[in-house]
Amino acid sequence: MQTETQTKNPKLNIPQVADLFSGCGGLSYGFYMKGFNAFSGVELNQQACSTISYNLHWRNGDNKEHLNKDITDVTVEDLGLYKDKTVITIGGPPCQAYSRIGKSKLKSLGEDRYGLNDKRAFLYKEFIRLALAADSQAIVMENVPESVNFLGINIPQTVCNILEANGYNAIWTILNSADFGVPQTRERIFVMAVKKEVGVIDHLPTPTHKSPGKMKEYKEKYQKFTRQKSFRIPVFPNSNLPLWVSVREAISDLPVLFPNALDPYKANKMSTKMPYQSPPLNDYQKIMRSKYNITYTQNIDGNSFRKTSRDFRIFEKMQPGDDYRRAHEIAVKLFEEARLFHNISINDKQAYQKMRKEYVPPYDTTKFFSKWKKLNPDKPSHTLVAHLGTDTYSHIHPWEPRGISVREAARLQSFPDEFTFNVPMGAAFSQIGNAVPPLLAQGVAEAILRNLNITI
Repeated sequence: MQTETQTKNPKLNIPQVADLFSGCGGLSYGFYMKGFNAFSGVELNQQACSTISYNLHWRNGDNKEHLNKDITDVTVEDLGLYKDKTVITIGGPPCQAYSRIGKSKLKSLGEDRYGLNDKRAFLYKEFIRLALAADSQAIVMENVPESVNFLGINIPQTVCNILEANGYNAIWTILNSADFGVPQTRERIFVMAVKKEVGVIDHLPTPTHKSPGKMKEYKEKYQKFTRQKSFRIPVFPNSNLPLWVSVREAISDLPVLFPNALDPYKANKMSTKMPYQSPPLNDYQKIMRSKYNITYTQNIDGNSFRKTSRDFRIFEKMQPGDDYRRAHEIAVKLFEEARLFHNISINDKQAYQKMRKEYVPPYDTTKFFSKWKKLNPDKPSHTLVAHLGTDTYSHIHPWEPRGISVREAARLQSFPDEFTFNVPMGAAFSQIGNAVPPLLAQGVAEAILRNLNITI
């Protein structure tokens, strides 16, 4: 029986969210943006745990933090959930075992890190264990598209089968971040489940933006999955919706950091704040600044970008969409011009090779070309990945001769400007590349609320 206080305070009835494999908190933050205010979670990486704890708890004065533990050692009691509140369990178990990007790397590390021997491939079972132990009313699990065929195993369908056997209605679908206002084409698998005693899943996430491409082709790409029992074709964007958000729309108001390849490089600290170069220029920029009503007179952090001195001059001559093949051609031309200017002969092998090394990257043009890409300012970005933690050649700034900054990467993932990465630059890039875009997560959160018939 509810007390008078509980009746008057609907916040008490807001479901609590348990985020497993939380990373830096993209999925959680989307739920937070939708109005959820009680969080618990687990993350193995200490720096990612610090990032999510700061943004969801510490900055708000809450004396709590996400658990920095191996999930196999976590019990449901460790999560500190309130027994009298609805629980929604969310999370994204590790994807490296399924990902094409990860497989070649894992092979090089040994048999114990590849295929069925890779224990991370089955950590979804730990996710399910804790979700069931928490008596979750709803469950959301995210992973990469490659998880539908992990050595012949369809992981999302397997998860749905287990949840169905344990009293849930469960489906899986594929969502493209760009359809939800994220300036990035990023497809991910989502499993959504609600307890059978609560209801069925009538509502999938509803897009807010549409592709400039043909809708017929857009629909046909998902038909191959319809033979899977629990697969649902995603909701297709309404024709009246705005087009996908472009890179230009996403970052054009952010600080100018390096306008010319000949400018001296300045190593901005992560905490270094710099002024916006303009007021918000479009709806996306307003959303990114909205939480604390940030204006262009205020400053923003995360303006760190990598020092790649050899390549700044290459970046400057690349055109939007150019990859490593074009970059290599530019580098060779710059080298030849410099060699002739300094009168270095081809026969002077030592001097020749020394100068070439200063101008031309040493990568194979038949294998490495996809690792370099200059962003097209008039399209959404291609998918950001965790490799950003190593280098940013995959996302070269569209009009400045450098890789993108941490804040620009965060914008391309739809992390609001209020979101602080209180970690070193490399860790921040890696966290952003691994994250679920918050605007996509917000769309998933809204669908869960509709399926549970809850308003917050």
